[in-house]
Amino acid sequence: MSRILSAVAWPYANGPRHIGHVAGFGVPSDVFSRYMRMAGHDVLMVSGTDEHGTPILVQAEGEGVSPQELADRYNRVIVEDLTSLGLSYDLFTRTTTGNHHQVAQAMFKAVHANGYMIKQTTRGAISPSTGRTLPDRYIEGTCPICGDDGARGDQCDNCGNQLDAHDLKNPVSRINGETPKFVETEHFFLDLPALVPALTDWLGARQGWRPNVLNFSRNLLVDVRPRAMTRDIDWGIRVPLEGWEDNPSKRLYVWFDAVIGYLSASIEWARRIGDPERWRDWWNDPEALSYYFMGKDNITFHSQIWPGELLAANGRGDKGGSLSEFGDLQLPTEVVSSEFLTMESAKFSSSRGHVIYVRDMLARYQPDALRYFIAVAGPETSDADFTWSEFVKRTNNELVAGWGNLVNRTASLLHKNVGSIPELGELEDVDRAALAASEQSFDAVGELIRTQRQRAAVSEAMRVVGDANKYLADTAPWKLKNTDPERMRTVLGVAAQLVSDANTLMSPFLPHSSQKVHEALGGEGILAHMPRMEEVSDLDLEGREYPIITGEYTGAKGLWGRRALAAGTPVPAPSPIFTKLDDDVVAQELARMADE
Repeated sequence: MSRILSAVAWPYANGPRHIGHVAGFGVPSDVFSRYMRMAGHDVLMVSGTDEHGTPILVQAEGEGVSPQELADRYNRVIVEDLTSLGLSYDLFTRTTTGNHHQVAQAMFKAVHANGYMIKQTTRGAISPSTGRTLPDRYIEGTCPICGDDGARGDQCDNCGNQLDAHDLKNPVSRINGETPKFVETEHFFLDLPALVPALTDWLGARQGWRPNVLNFSRNLLVDVRPRAMTRDIDWGIRVPLEGWEDNPSKRLYVWFDAVIGYLSASIEWARRIGDPERWRDWWNDPEALSYYFMGKDNITFHSQIWPGELLAANGRGDKGGSLSEFGDLQLPTEVVSSEFLTMESAKFSSSRGHVIYVRDMLARYQPDALRYFIAVAGPETSDADFTWSEFVKRTNNELVAGWGNLVNRTASLLHKNVGSIPELGELEDVDRAALAASEQSFDAVGELIRTQRQRAAVSEAMRVVGDANKYLADTAPWKLKNTDPERMRTVLGVAAQLVSDANTLMSPFLPHSSQKVHEALGGEGILAHMPRMEEVSDLDLEGREYPIITGEYTGAKGLWGRRALAAGTPVPAPSPIFTKLDDDVVAQELARMADE
């Protein structure tokens, strides 16, 4: 068994997250983590809210609150929403903790000490109306290389080239639409050219990545320049060097500190469980595996910048160097990037009301209905479109009429005709074939999840559901009650086992309902372990409290595979697992969007 680090992208705390966000980082990481625990691995799943940078500063000023107050508000909203969605974090924290500031500053000093932080004078973008620095990612214009009109000030997604904001043609600020002013300023840059050979070796050894992610990542190394890692801003982590630390307008770049959050969250988790060095089991062990989950717009930071920081801290670039206080930090095993989810054929836009937030979705629909849609129709390797008609169709035709109907029909037949899980009598060929095919599916579904093919995995699990429905139809146990009651009991016993198998297969995708199915067959204890929201005190900043997501998931270990149902277990009268959606849901939701 392996140690698995599930490193999940950090949602930005300037507002509630919409379903497009959780389709990229949330549900895929949770499905993977839940399966890996059930398969017997030691999983550490970490993330938190990203709370520094210009956008939060600008929004806070507009609302007349401090940046910390704004971050506090949306940190809590995001924590509540992701907990309700069932994302099983070992720790979901935030980047404004004392622990994170200390770890980020220590990483900066380590990279600097090894010679990979170089000082350069550059041209920074300033908002003419406010005088504030504009982050590269918030400047858009025409790419000077390929001519694409949607290029950002740090990269062009169309051609994959790294850019500088002042190189863009017709640059404009995404914050207020004005043309930025460029002024000279001094900053520290990560010396990526000195890390290219090591990055090339690392990427060259990657296997099994989604081709689009690996190709994009390798293209990033074609034309590499040093990347600024500090910014002119007064909201963020101070630069921990003499002459810089007390400068009121110099801070670490938000994207330098945000990716360090994977490490700092692991360290905070270890401190909170009372075993401060435990994080090293996932970060210093060459045999440990690490998977980073995000949307495609963040590939650069996870396959170039973050690995570059790790190599620099380890002293593994052209300039050499020594290991930092964090030891030999392991690079990502895989960067798992999803494509974009659109909504009714258009990009999500909070400002235009073309959006549905996670909170609103969960207030009206079952969380597993959303999780199922993302799993079976989400943007795994290509952009996908969420439509209300498709959501209703998949919920009613697949979850309700397919999976839910199988559970209810089987439990009802058991409750009415036997009252408990029956002993199996002599099996016929049809029984043996059904049981064998169902048991074999654990390897198939598990391998698909392990290799990041979740759409295929949930489809395979639903195929097992379809086969179980066909078994019931073919054997027709309701016809056997008076003619051959022993045969009826055997058929119902086989059907119950098929439902139990399918429920285990579905549990990483549908944890809320899988617990209900478990109980519908008389099961006791917990099958799907759920996260909880917990109020904690900052470990380093006295008087500061904040909510985290955590949970106890050790009971999930080893649950992947068939568990033989115990004969004699009482089966209660069933109740519907899934809620069928009314036909007018589509019209109601489209009207709601139009009103907003």
